[in-house]
Amino acid sequence: MTAGKSPVVPTTRRLILTSHTQSDAQGASTDLTALAGGATGSTGGKTPLSPDAMLALVLDTLEDAKASDVVPIDLNGKTPIADHMVIATGTSTRQVVTMSEKVVEKLKRDGHIVPRLEGVTQGDWALIDAGDVIVHIFRPEVREFYNLERMWTGAGETGIDGSHLNG
Repeated sequence: MTAGKSPVVPTTRRLILTSHTQSDAQGASTDLTALAGGATGSTGGKTPLSPDAMLALVLDTLEDAKASDVVPIDLNGKTPIADHMVIATGTSTRQVVTMSEKVVEKLKRDGHIVPRLEGVTQGDWALIDAGDVIVHIFRPEVREFYNLERMWTGAGETGIDGSHLNG
């Protein structure tokens, strides 16, 4: 460093994600601000929640946001990508965007984790990757099309009504 010059101090970069719903519904939230540069699962120096505590946080947040048909799936022993997956439905593009914002905000604030948010720009579907917990929020017809519950449940598992979930 030469005399008289200050050291270069990196600044925090912010990435602004903008959502445009298909219907461009008036009043739909469009500011999906997320920190850039942090890896998925980054804790910012704080101790992250355990996978089960993070799952509980996500489920509580979705319940508060009036998500419907919330299905938690235990991924232990099925894949190394995460411990839990949560699938939920929003009734409109606006609700899908709003629910994803709330989940991301709670994970940052209370879970001490920087989740990765994908797919929310159309408002049909959102993927929130928080490392140990993956959250999918769909509009009803999109959820029916992808049918992730069927893909991630075992062939021998049965639904509440006794029908087979996968097969």
